[in-house]
Amino acid sequence: MRYTICPCIRSDDDAWLTLRRALFPQLADSLLRAEMERLVAQPARHAPFLVIDEEGVPVGLAEVSLRVDPLPGSLGTPVGFLEAIYVAPHARRHGIARALVTHARAWGRAQGCQAFASGALLDNADGLALHRALSFEEPAHIACPCPRSTG
Repeated sequence: MRYTICPCIRSDDDAWLTLRRALFPQLADSLLRAEMERLVAQPARHAPFLVIDEEGVPVGLAEVSLRVDPLPGSLGTPVGFLEAIYVAPHARRHGIARALVTHARAWGRAQGCQAFASGALLDNADGLALHRALSFEEPAHIACPCPRSTG
């Protein structure tokens, strides 16, 4: 499969929205678009990328950011952080996720990052497997406790 990785520079990009819907089906379009606006408004801090196949169909995305808060296992800040990655089911097993991560890492290095990290929820078996396949190490499990709802 031949494909091209390109930056998302417009928050009204329908291809980007389509892929975000597939990755975050529980979120309303208004929330997805608001996040897209936030990402493109800060190009020095966020970089979303799309993968377009040879027929012009969007088949993947990666969203990377600079994190200035210390992360377990990192040696300093800023850290390039893979916030989201998605490859359409029919396009998987063609090296697209690996190419996206390579592209995201290169962006991070260009921003002065010496480290690159990502995260996945513990109940996301597919996400954890992808991260292992892409050679991410797991330095720590992070608990984020929230107060219980009373009502």
